[in-house]
Amino acid sequence: MTLDHVRSLSGGINQTGVRAYNERLLMSILQRNGALPGSDLARRTGLSPQTASVILRKLEQDGLLSKGDPVKGKVGKPSVPFALNPDGVFSIGLKVGRRSADLLVLDMMGQVRYQLRETYDYPLPSNVFSFLNNGYAELMAAMPDDMRHRICGVGIAAPFELWSWHELLGAPEEQFAAWKDVDFAEEAHRITGLPAHMVNDATAACRAEHIFGVGREYRDYLYFFLGAFVGGGVVLDHAVFEGNQRNAGALGTLPVVDLDGRPAHLIDLASIRTLELHLIHAGHDPRQLWQQPQDWSHLEPFVEPWLRQTADALATATVAACAVLDFEAIVIDGAMPPGIRARLVTMTRDALATKDMRGLIRPITAEGQIGANARGIGAAAGPIISQLMLDRSAALFDQA
Repeated sequence: MTLDHVRSLSGGINQTGVRAYNERLLMSILQRNGALPGSDLARRTGLSPQTASVILRKLEQDGLLSKGDPVKGKVGKPSVPFALNPDGVFSIGLKVGRRSADLLVLDMMGQVRYQLRETYDYPLPSNVFSFLNNGYAELMAAMPDDMRHRICGVGIAAPFELWSWHELLGAPEEQFAAWKDVDFAEEAHRITGLPAHMVNDATAACRAEHIFGVGREYRDYLYFFLGAFVGGGVVLDHAVFEGNQRNAGALGTLPVVDLDGRPAHLIDLASIRTLELHLIHAGHDPRQLWQQPQDWSHLEPFVEPWLRQTADALATATVAACAVLDFEAIVIDGAMPPGIRARLVTMTRDALATKDMRGLIRPITAEGQIGANARGIGAAAGPIISQLMLDRSAALFDQA
């Protein structure tokens, strides 16, 4: 699908005193659809051409938008397209994973400008916040002044209740218990001085796919992200749904069966940790799965059976999810080489075709586009969305 098929934001307000809303609306449309002339933006939003023009000029003066070259039409004056200025604003993203942490700088177009990585045996508060402290100082020193002055906040993506993961990671319980007393956002604000936003890591990955990836093409979909442990997200009416406890899409607990029919949970079968354990049992170093750039080609005897089991488990979980919500698609991404991800998507599609879906509509099976950086990108997108975009969508979308 092309962006011509993407539903467009609409519903501008012309009354005085609400221009901040309209600014967010126009910027959200440009983020989803790319460069558009003012007349097109006015038509899509229902704003008067004069109102749209005034707002666009202000956003351009603030450095958030840039003008393109005039485009001649068949009649009338050439139209001038407006687009988001990639240098208009930046944000920091911190991803805390089970094997590594990433600190990155994101621009308005979703491009990573700088990135640092730290690996560890376990994600403990001491090494995570030491990395944030030192990494933030390093990034600030590397950035030019005009870029530093346009940083709007820091987003953190981490598993909720990190202290409860010690058993799955084989980590010392007493050290992990320290996470119970940590306020992630408060500590990140103390270190950086920036507004801080906290989000579940799999939800952050879903957000990245929804804003910058293939997720823009679907209204309602289920998102799977395979990291050390599988997680996911839910998108309804074009909006990432976090739920009352901000933990919607905690897909790892879904009941499934393995290829021999034995009951299990999705986290036991569709996580990269499962592949790690197979390597450990065979006497191999599991850390090679996380080395950058990723290359799993020499691990094919372990990867292929893991893919078969994972694909079947994802297909089973999809049937269960579609029985509750009418998803038009499932999107699969993860911290794996792109070629492995493509194989997993194809195998999941094939496995889904064998499942009993009577009374249900079989969803499209789509490949995610963001990859291993999805959690950090989604975290960094949080401050940008909260300050400049619309983050509620259900009543704001229609056919372009």
